[in-house]
Amino acid sequence: MHPSEIGRSYDQIAHQWLEPHLQTNGIATPERALQFLDTQQPRFAFDVGCGCNSSFAALLLGKGFQVEGLDVSAEMIALARKNCPERTFHLADIRTWELPRQYHFISAWDSTCHLPLADQAPVLKKLTAALAPGGILIFTTAGLDAPEEKHDSSMGVPICYSVLGIPETLRLLHESGCICRLLEYDQWPEKHLYVIAQRRAH
Repeated sequence: MHPSEIGRSYDQIAHQWLEPHLQTNGIATPERALQFLDTQQPRFAFDVGCGCNSSFAALLLGKGFQVEGLDVSAEMIALARKNCPERTFHLADIRTWELPRQYHFISAWDSTCHLPLADQAPVLKKLTAALAPGGILIFTTAGLDAPEEKHDSSMGVPICYSVLGIPETLRLLHESGCICRLLEYDQWPEKHLYVIAQRRAH
């Protein structure tokens, strides 16, 4: 599926992400990741596939970050702007959008996993290149050993999922000058995997 199609699918279900129990989904991960980050100022954060949920933003804003978000869903961005007007939001495709600066913290929680398989490596390289020295990237993927791509409608709308596989993901992080600080299956026995990576300081 083209990302614009993913965006239209999420337009139809964006309101579901306003449920209170989703406001803290995954919030423990950035809290853990921030422990690896130096306390340099000013600090910039970027949330890929930010959706309409303000939990990540609230955490980062509270720690002094300037926070930007990007999403391919127009409805998600509209809700996000309403819920968190102090943030900067971009309605754009991460594959083609040019990041305007380096960031100290980048999150791609349950977002880039929806890209086509052919776009996984280029986007991962793009995000690691946008990290400031010592910067942190957190992202989710599937804990598989080999590349895979699938489409389904388990959320009620057509969605694409793809994964590079753990060995290839770790290889690309290393080639991009990053160190994997943590890799964890956080919903076992489901194969939902999150990674905390840090760009080398020198």
